[in-house]
Amino acid sequence: MRLVQVMVPTGKREAVLDVLDGEDVDYAVSDETSGRDYTAVVTFPLPTAAVEPVLDQLRGVGIERDAYTVVVQAETVVSDRFEALEERYEAEEEENGNGDRIAREELVARADEMAPTVRPYVLMTAVSAVVATAGLLLDSPAVVVGSMVIAPLIGPAMAASVGTVVDDRDLAIRGVKLQALGGGLAIAAAALFAALLRVTNVVPLTAAEVFAIGEVRERLAPDVLSLVIALGAGAAGAVSLASGVSSALVGVMIAAALVPPTAVVGIGIAWGEPQSVVGSAVLVLVNILAINLVALVVLWRLGYRPKLWFREEEARSTTIQRIAVLAVVLLLLTGMLGAFTYSSYRTNDFEKDATAAIEAELPPEAMLLDLEVTYGGFPLQTPQTIVVTVGHPPSASPPPVATAIRDRVSALAPDPIGPFGHEEIRVEIRYVGVDRATA
Repeated sequence: MRLVQVMVPTGKREAVLDVLDGEDVDYAVSDETSGRDYTAVVTFPLPTAAVEPVLDQLRGVGIERDAYTVVVQAETVVSDRFEALEERYEAEEEENGNGDRIAREELVARADEMAPTVRPYVLMTAVSAVVATAGLLLDSPAVVVGSMVIAPLIGPAMAASVGTVVDDRDLAIRGVKLQALGGGLAIAAAALFAALLRVTNVVPLTAAEVFAIGEVRERLAPDVLSLVIALGAGAAGAVSLASGVSSALVGVMIAAALVPPTAVVGIGIAWGEPQSVVGSAVLVLVNILAINLVALVVLWRLGYRPKLWFREEEARSTTIQRIAVLAVVLLLLTGMLGAFTYSSYRTNDFEKDATAAIEAELPPEAMLLDLEVTYGGFPLQTPQTIVVTVGHPPSASPPPVATAIRDRVSALAPDPIGPFGHEEIRVEIRYVGVDRATA
């Protein structure tokens, strides 16, 4: 419920009171004695669902042009008329399918408040990216989660969506600019921090070793299931904003979709392997687009429109255009995620089949110690270099299985797809003396 206070300009007192009487709203009127162009202050409680329609009626009698209105949250209202008013508007909201949502004016105010000013936004985004980079290189999920908590990414996404549906151009542009700034800044901060760690030898690892770290590896080739996180985050962000509840936890969910893959992109740049983190970069773009797309759809479906009725058609057209553009680009990028998913399944199947084939060729006294495969190609990867490590008794000669293993492994390798595939596969067999008693 809300407590509304309206400054009534000269000549509007009767019109305001007629509107409130027509809605069966309890109100209190106080004379205004500041000497300005106001004659009274009207204070009245409203159910949350009634704020927007009542303010629209007051706007119709000219209140907004010549006065100001304050809406604050109220804890409790004890009144039979208020309870009847609340039941009536709740029934209307359920009938319209809008549910329990805050007024348009409150939505815009909350979105504007959530979109931070540039200086704290830049600082918090850079710190979040640096912490995420440290967590990834340490292979620490707890540190990565900590970076999500401090990332201020929900505000710009919600501001862009709210600004679009209510036809607030300044708010929408501000949200889009902050998102672009945040994405670029996060990548730059992660890349600079990772480069510093590499140059100072704090992390003395090769690119292959860095990309083998668990927290990094799982974000190098994202699949289509990663899209579900962004879709859920966008929907949850819009619903939490429109319902007036805290968006802090939803902000962590949105950061979970954006911060870690952004840090992985920075790490790839720092280690001179930008082509290896293309999948992470695609995931960042997909998540940003998905969050904005779902938030737009949810807010529009909840019934938010511009405050001026003749701007509604323009807002509808703008919203539909942006939804269409976001959907098309998202569909194309999701196709790349699908390719990454298929490629991951291919490589997993290949390694499993190759392991079985190698073990079938080995004599009883030998064993397969390791199978290391280096992949190339984009977006569908194919084996480029295969290193097979075979253990055998130290007292015996290496088993003569190199040719058979090469033939079997080469035959199992998936065919290259697309112009960037690799046709030549290098198979290397290594023999290591192993005492089974101590192995």
